[in-house]
Amino acid sequence: MNRGLKFFGIFASIGMMIVLLQGALVTKTGSAEGCGATWPLCFGEVVPENPAIETIIEYSHRLWSGLMGIVIIILAIWAWKKLSHLKEAKFLSLMAVLFIVFQGLMGAGAVIWGNSDIVLALHFGISTISFASVALLSILAFEDGKSSTAPVVSKSYRIYLFIVFIYSYLVIYTGAYVKHSDATYACSGFPLCNNQIIPDMSSGIGHQIGVHFTHRVAAYLLTLLLLILAIWTIKQYKHYASLLWTSITVFVLILIQIAAGVSILYADTYLTPALFHALTITLLFTVLGYMVMIITRKTYS
Repeated sequence: MNRGLKFFGIFASIGMMIVLLQGALVTKTGSAEGCGATWPLCFGEVVPENPAIETIIEYSHRLWSGLMGIVIIILAIWAWKKLSHLKEAKFLSLMAVLFIVFQGLMGAGAVIWGNSDIVLALHFGISTISFASVALLSILAFEDGKSSTAPVVSKSYRIYLFIVFIYSYLVIYTGAYVKHSDATYACSGFPLCNNQIIPDMSSGIGHQIGVHFTHRVAAYLLTLLLLILAIWTIKQYKHYASLLWTSITVFVLILIQIAAGVSILYADTYLTPALFHALTITLLFTVLGYMVMIITRKTYS
């Protein structure tokens, strides 16, 4: 059932992941101004002549993002028609279109008018939500027609999962802000920051140190919250395979995320671990989104 929609959903999900990684690449290589302050043209040209590497990175990101915008609209309309009997389908279809458009407008605005570090950091967060919406919509296409039992969980577990889900997004934002505020290397060493439990923030780069340290503390807390979630799930809801394996997956992903973040400080090549860092946190957020989706749905067959 819905074979074409399934394959199209896979393509859209992979395509959106490429968009997200391209955006991270633009940021991490300093290519945001690779096409100057013009949009949608690049230096006022449809196809830039003799482009520098920064221009190629920015221009390819624009082209692929534009293509994926069309793909997501098609996917949303297709899913709306074929999966309308699933309550999540219409909501995710709207989310997918809304956030891909919002993502594009924010990118265009940053090029034309420029934005603060706070707004630019939000751009990555919007990209994460956009990817998650498309991925979850694609998962629905695979679930359609199959018997599905919604996990029955306590109110406290449901509230806790909601809190962790929202908090994980805040952690994503703090991580993006680290990069946009040039605070990536403000804290040397790990797990201490500049060989201090609480670093000195009175120096000239005190703001960057504070930004980096805040992100570290936020990430440590998220790790603890995900560990509690996994233990809680294993103890009380291990009979629900969907909850069991997703709770374990998100905890493993946060450990990988931390390892990727630490490797940025020590690796000879900054770019690879930085992109991997962006990838793992996006997948973690998406898996948490799936957990939220299945505990809020009703049983259907």
